[in-house]
Amino acid sequence: MEDMIEFTSKQRKALEKIAHDLQPVVIVGGAGVTEGVVDMIDNSLNAHELIKVKFNEYKDEKKELITEVCQQLDASLVRIIGNVAILFRPAPEEDDRKISY
Repeated sequence: MEDMIEFTSKQRKALEKIAHDLQPVVIVGGAGVTEGVVDMIDNSLNAHELIKVKFNEYKDEKKELITEVCQQLDASLVRIIGNVAILFRPAPEEDDRKISY
């Protein structure tokens, strides 16, 4: 398992700017962060590299929950804004949808 990426402030700002117009693709509801939610986050990261996850429930635990998910999926937390987490996981090098930040 790779370590999560540590972003410079410039990289973080660039990713936040790209994510600004994105809608959350995964919503954490009453069931919490289930295996299904983790699978949806994994599939979304495979498809898009940069996603938003919205917390409708478990708002007080969102930092811990999203950190745990990032560790499981080798993803990185860009930032939490309100109840929305921005996650990033780079696509493999040979993939043409790679985001440059």
